[in-house]
Amino acid sequence: MTVLDTGDKRPGIGTDAAEGGRGGLADPRAASLTRRTLPRQVPWAIAGGGVLLTIVFKLTLDNWALAVFLAGVIFIVALSAVSWRFEDARRARDRFATSLISTTFVLAVLPLVSLLGYTIQRGVDKLTPYFLSHSMRGVGARDDTGGVYHAIIGTLEQVGLATLIAVPIGLLTAIYLVEYGRGRLAKTVTFFVDVMTGLPSIVAGLFIYAFWILMLGFEASGFAGSLALMILMLPTVVRSAEEMLKLVPNELREASLALGIPKWRTVLKVVLPTAFGGIVTGVMLSIARVIGETAPLLLLVGLTQSINTDPFSGWQSALPLYVFDQNHAGNKFAEERAWAAALTLILIVMILNLAARLIARWKAPKAGR
Repeated sequence: MTVLDTGDKRPGIGTDAAEGGRGGLADPRAASLTRRTLPRQVPWAIAGGGVLLTIVFKLTLDNWALAVFLAGVIFIVALSAVSWRFEDARRARDRFATSLISTTFVLAVLPLVSLLGYTIQRGVDKLTPYFLSHSMRGVGARDDTGGVYHAIIGTLEQVGLATLIAVPIGLLTAIYLVEYGRGRLAKTVTFFVDVMTGLPSIVAGLFIYAFWILMLGFEASGFAGSLALMILMLPTVVRSAEEMLKLVPNELREASLALGIPKWRTVLKVVLPTAFGGIVTGVMLSIARVIGETAPLLLLVGLTQSINTDPFSGWQSALPLYVFDQNHAGNKFAEERAWAAALTLILIVMILNLAARLIARWKAPKAGR
């Protein structure tokens, strides 16, 4: 019996194609995936060269911002050119996009880092336990004494009252817009929230001054300042909470409702705990937005050098007011106090953010519960 050989003997078909990965003819598409790539050290070496160029440009031009910008442009062009020469066009485009994003991120972070570093440099020497535990009562222009204790109390009380008012109102508004809001009323609320987002702080201060002090006859106090800060906090709280609630999967709501749980209880027990971390982050953003405001407090709080723990009666200082006052005092001791108070304000914001992150992580839903 004769056995017919039906195997295809064309090149690249049959046996040769099967052996393509073992020395035969390979698929060109597979070969394109194994082209040369730059070693990992090359981008870092080019970045190191960019740092050296930054130093050279700084010494030559005496301008940090221009030096960093020029070094960043050279880094992007150099990395893209090297990738184009030793890799291929697709990888070169990817390197260009990656280096552009990385450089712009560095350019965006540098002002923040430089501001923080300069504030620490100018204010750390004055930031002592004595400075944090004494007020400015009885301190003269030539006295290298006094502290910021009265301003810390004022800031914590004013921002705390504003938060106690703004967070419930903002959270309930966000819940209404996401869970219940349909129709003209929801659109109207959204419109006014958008308008309030861009509201200048002095306008909020003037509104509270006209309504609370001129119309109702109340005196300037820490609580009046809290009302202005509350107006500035509201849109941030509403918008951040609204976006976090929208991220909660609808399947969770549907599963809860399918078990016969009422809508309000589903929101309270399912939706809010799931979005808790994001809501806390939004609240901290709103606090950071208003804790450094000066203009409304100049109109509504007054300025005192003594300790006042009652935000509902009498003038009360605050850290932004303290910095403003010491910066205009016109002596070297006041300038040191101003920088130390600014550093204190930054530290308070950092501590509050850290505490909020820890609380959010502690209260976040855990797998298996």
